[in-house]
Amino acid sequence: MVVNNKVETLAFDLEAGHGPGAKPAAGSAARQQQQQRPAGMVAVELHRVSAPERRTTARALGQRLAEIFFPDDPLHQFKNQSLARKLVLALQYFFPIFQWGSNYSLRLLRSDAIAGLTIASLAIPQGISYAKLANLPPIIGLYSSFVPPLIYALLGSSRDLAVGPVSIASLVMGAMLREAVAPEQQPILYLQLAFTATFFAGLFQASLGFLRLGFIVDFLSKATLTGFMGGAAVIVSLQQLKGLLGIVHFTTHMGFVDVMASVVRRHSEWQWQTIVMGVAFLAVLLGTRQISARNPRLFWVSAAAPLTSVIVSTVISYFCRGHGISIIGDLPRGVNPPSMNMLVFSGSYVALAVKTGIMTGILSLTEGIAVGRTFASINNYNVDGNKEMMAIGVMNMAGSCASCYVTTGSFSRSAVNYSAGCRTAVSNIVMAAAVLVTLLFLMPLFHYTPNVILSAIIITAVAGLIDVRGAAKLWKVDKLDFCACVAAFLGVLLVSVQVGLSVAVGISLFKILLQVTRPNTVVMGLVPGTQSYRSVAQYREAVRVPPFLVLGVESAIYFANSTYLVERIMRYLREEEERAAKANLCAVRCIVLDMSAVTAIDTSGLDALAEMKRVLDKRGIDLVLANPVGSVTERMYNSVVGETFGSDRIFFSVAEAVAAAPYKAQP
Repeated sequence: MVVNNKVETLAFDLEAGHGPGAKPAAGSAARQQQQQRPAGMVAVELHRVSAPERRTTARALGQRLAEIFFPDDPLHQFKNQSLARKLVLALQYFFPIFQWGSNYSLRLLRSDAIAGLTIASLAIPQGISYAKLANLPPIIGLYSSFVPPLIYALLGSSRDLAVGPVSIASLVMGAMLREAVAPEQQPILYLQLAFTATFFAGLFQASLGFLRLGFIVDFLSKATLTGFMGGAAVIVSLQQLKGLLGIVHFTTHMGFVDVMASVVRRHSEWQWQTIVMGVAFLAVLLGTRQISARNPRLFWVSAAAPLTSVIVSTVISYFCRGHGISIIGDLPRGVNPPSMNMLVFSGSYVALAVKTGIMTGILSLTEGIAVGRTFASINNYNVDGNKEMMAIGVMNMAGSCASCYVTTGSFSRSAVNYSAGCRTAVSNIVMAAAVLVTLLFLMPLFHYTPNVILSAIIITAVAGLIDVRGAAKLWKVDKLDFCACVAAFLGVLLVSVQVGLSVAVGISLFKILLQVTRPNTVVMGLVPGTQSYRSVAQYREAVRVPPFLVLGVESAIYFANSTYLVERIMRYLREEEERAAKANLCAVRCIVLDMSAVTAIDTSGLDALAEMKRVLDKRGIDLVLANPVGSVTERMYNSVVGETFGSDRIFFSVAEAVAAAPYKAQP
């Protein structure tokens, strides 16, 4: 923004009650007409806003696209570097392991090894449990805890993220695929669709990162995610009543009513042995979570509890075999078999696989990036969102070819990883190595593991997703966000997970549209003793300054809201004129629009401003603009607004706009 060399200074009486003691400076018609200014108003130095430096269309478009798709400016590090150095930097950029790997030491390895073994003790039982949640063979959960962590260690930029299957993505995949294919009747087809959906999830995630479109994921607001996660956690927990009660024939529907009806109807199938074991271990697991939550130094208590529970319950089940406790059964030994030949890219089920992949891809990507950024902020380092998307996407595409289903960064495992003292992504490699040993040598030991313990582990893991305090905070801060949270929660709980997710996305988009099409506009007044103008509704000491009507526009002005803004401003004018008539005050002679919060404006907005000025001119009311930002000023001077307003109707601040007026201000 360029300022004319011509600067006019208006001096006012600085002390309250001095009336007409202001001394106008010579050479200004406005100052000559100025006889009195409000008490408490300070001297104002008036600057005229002139047209900014013109940019070519290509340059302006290039700068805008760079801000949209490359806000982090990833190419800045390549400037003024030799070719060899650029190659090294490129290798480090795409493979972060080469960046921190050169400084790796035995001390770091010791910390990562401890953390890796700790999260492996959590990942093994969770992997088996989450696979059953997705209606997949338990071994698939262990496969998914082996290959993806290795790939993420090469490509990921987070030091603390622990990769593996997660509950919400597992639940959504199981619910969506089961609607079309029953895993009990068509297990091979179901497995093919699961791997295909995982491939499309990875393709979608990697594409978002490669095309720098990560902002799409941000359309899921925290409020809607809170409601969705809470509802999904309740549904997941209710689904585990099948394992906790020992029910054999259970509903395949996810709704709250269907699940509870199935529990009641199948009361004859309840097994007291299963109930006793399930309740006992569930109490132990929840108790250990409370211990670790109250004393973070005892994080290992809750981390080791799932594997310890599996071992103890397996021993009990072995000695009580044949007494009504269902077990996992045989699990094949060996590393991940290839599954590339099982991917399906034609036929009637491809659309279902694509839809499932996109849904699970969005959820897993949102969770993974959120977890990575959370721990990055704690440890004061940066996580590149687009690189994370590519890493998670490539991880899932490769996993789909190695008998894995959708994986991402898990909050529970990442929290344990952080608490255990991990220093780099090598902890994922150590975890994968521990899973490999389990796959090669320890699988027969899980034969007698009871299904009820897997249900208890799932309930314990998802219990933390029910954020009651977060919902209460939403109610206190933003009622609309709270309504969005409740709607998403009820959509998941009463209808289905897919409907709940659709409601969450729909409400997020509706909120954005509401804020864009109905932006906030406020009446502003002068804060005595300052040059600041603030909302009279927010600041009680702020007073109106007749004959001026000062309005603040708190949004970008687009085609979607320009008509509404004009109507709202004219309504403010009518209300102000009625108020002035009742109070026997002077009528409005000038409307000042504070545009400091207007970050952008399009041609429809510019035309609306120009048309509103012409309407007000016919009524003898001036319209002036205050403090437009650089990009808005540039568009104004390149459009009809620049011709309509001219340089003498655009000011640096509201105070300058009021000071430059040729008539008296009377607060």
